[in-house]
Formats: sequence, structure tokens, C-alpha cells
Amino acid sequence: MSLSSIANTLLTLMALPVLAGSAYLLVLTALSRRSRPPPLSKAGVKVDIVVPAHDEEVGIGATVASLLAAEYPAALRRVIVVADNCSDDTACRAKEAGATVIVRVEPERRGKGYALALAFERALSEGFADVVAVVDADTLVSPGFLRVCAARLAGGAEAVQVSYGVRNPDASWRTRLLAIAFALVHDVRSLGRERLRCSAGLRGNGMCFTTRVLREVPYQAFSVVEDLEYGIRLGLAGHRVHFASEAAVRGEMPAGAAAARTQRRRWEGGRLQMVRDHALALIRLGLTRPDRVLLDLGLDLLVPPLSYLGALALAGLVATGVASALEGALVRPALWLWTASIAAIAIHVARGWWLSGTGVAGLGALARAPVYLAWKVGLALTRSDRPRGEWVRTSRE
Repeated sequence: MSLSSIANTLLTLMALPVLAGSAYLLVLTALSRRSRPPPLSKAGVKVDIVVPAHDEEVGIGATVASLLAAEYPAALRRVIVVADNCSDDTACRAKEAGATVIVRVEPERRGKGYALALAFERALSEGFADVVAVVDADTLVSPGFLRVCAARLAGGAEAVQVSYGVRNPDASWRTRLLAIAFALVHDVRSLGRERLRCSAGLRGNGMCFTTRVLREVPYQAFSVVEDLEYGIRLGLAGHRVHFASEAAVRGEMPAGAAAARTQRRRWEGGRLQMVRDHALALIRLGLTRPDRVLLDLGLDLLVPPLSYLGALALAGLVATGVASALEGALVRPALWLWTASIAAIAIHVARGWWLSGTGVAGLGALARAPVYLAWKVGLALTRSDRPRGEWVRTSRE
């Protein structure tokens, strides 16, 4: 076998998993047209809105005010702030803003998952709510958020996730890049998965559940990516998360590298653990049952972060070009596969940029994506000194 044949075989085999991930994203992109939302029925269900908060005294008042201003009868909703192991005046500020406050002090069990579990247990025991929603403490919601969730749940859904975007996209090029990334993961992928009648996944912010499903599938998700973990548990129990793009929540993102470090490490480290624990098992169950929701949950876990996937595709194309130059002939099959991967990723990113609404400034942020990738790689190669699962508040500007 010639050197050219060996290089072509190796580069082709390396391209196949990258092409598979890129093709998965391309399919979801092609299906990401917004559907006509169901009509909003008259508000009738009672809703508890849970706001888990850790040292959020500065912004909690605005979040509570946003929730109280939502278009929904006051008698049918409660805003419940869980002040979890706080060292500031989060509880006082939340109460002043009009929320019911639960103060939780358990230093040995810290984390958003524990705060949510306590709030859900309280909501179920008190029996006021038919529906429980979750909104982060740094978030503003669209006026129709509660009505949209109520309409979807009244239509048969047991779990709903609304669009989750960036509240401060113009703070820096990083937040613009995050706005595009959020549009890709939270909108493009979720719209495609909704059209396929798969689970859109939970994002931890702007999610809503019936009390019936919370009783059936108790909330016991305590990892650093508790939303992803609980979404998998719902899928295993036979429930998919419906996506409601007609409502939105907007959370504040860190503008600088230092503030973003703990958040990014937490997200990606936690996701990697979910991949190890669940990806192959979900795919196996999805194929043997068969169950499209479980199969898609497993495939979604296996697709690496887009920045890594794009970097792999570009590196493969460069390697193929070098091999072609050394051999004096094109390494054709590998070249086609790597080129197809890059084209699919480019189409996917373009769709996310368009939905993000960041315009020309967003294109400027995308131009800095290699800088962001280098930062992420450096972050992945360094170890965190934080205890696993500890709730560490992300600094905000």
C-alpha cells in the first residue's frame, strides 16, 4: 500500500466522526424554522416560580420585579426565592421585592440542585401550584413567559423549556459570542429537536414542569449540570421536554475572562461527566426499544462543543492539504469529508448568528473565536481548586 493510500485511509477514518457530528447539527439547522405556537388559553393553572439564589443581593430585586410584572393573574402565581447558603442580604432584598423567601443553610450540601429539590418538595407539599417554573436570579423574563408555559402544559406537555438568551450581549465581544452560542444551542438545536418531536433538553433557566411529573420523577439531580441530568432522567421515564420559542428568559453573562472561568469550567466539566455516564447507554436504549427521544439525547451528548468540533474539522482539512502537497496529488475522499464538515458547521453557525440578532458586531465576535478556543483549551488543561459540586457564584459586571 502506498504512502498516499495510507494517508487517505487514516484521514478518512478520522473525518467520519467529525462529519457525523457536523451532519447532526446540519439536520437540526435545516429543521430550525419556527413553528406557529399554540393559542394562549385563558390563564387558569396555578404557578410557583422558583428562583434559586446564592449571594444575589444586587440583582435579585430586578428578577423578582420582572416575574411579578409578567402577564398572569397575581392570585394564580407565587414567586419563591431560595436563598441558599447566602452570606449577603439576598433574602431581605427578595422579600422587599415581593417574593416568598426560603432560607436554606446547609454548608455541607451546596449547589443549585439542592436548592431546587427543597423548593420542589415545598411546592408539592403545600399543594398550591399545578405547575412549577424555574428562573435564575440574574434573569429577566418576557411578559408572556408564564402564559406560554401554562398553554404548553395545558396542551399535554409535562416539561417545557423556553428560549434562553443573553441579557447583556453588548457588554463585550465575549458576551456577543455567547449570545451566538446560546442561539445555536438553545434555539437552533432546540427548534430542530422540537420539530423531530425529541426532547429539547433543559437549560436550567426558563424551564417549567407539571407537579404531576415532579411527583413521578422526583428531582434528585445534584451534579454541576443538574438541568442536563434531570432532562435525561425525564427522557428515561418517557417524557420529552417541549420547546416554546415564543417566550424567552435573558440571563446576565460575565464579560471578562476571569469571571467566565468558573462558569465555563463548570458547564463543560459537568457535561463531560454526563457523556461518560449516559451517552452510550442512552444510544443503546434508543436503538433497542426503539425510542427517538433517548437516541437523540445520547447523540446530543456525543457531539462535542462547537468550537472543538470546528477546530477538529479545520485541523483535518489542513492535514489533508499537507498530505496532498507531499504526495503531489489530492487525497480526494478525505478532502471531501473534511470540506463537507466545515461547510455544515459554517451553515449551522450562520443560522445561530442570524437568530442571535447581534448583527455586524456579532460577526466581529465570531472573528475572535480562535482566541476564545485557545482560552478554552488552556482552561481545560488546568485543574480547578473548587470542590466538585460547590455552588460558586459567577462574578458579573
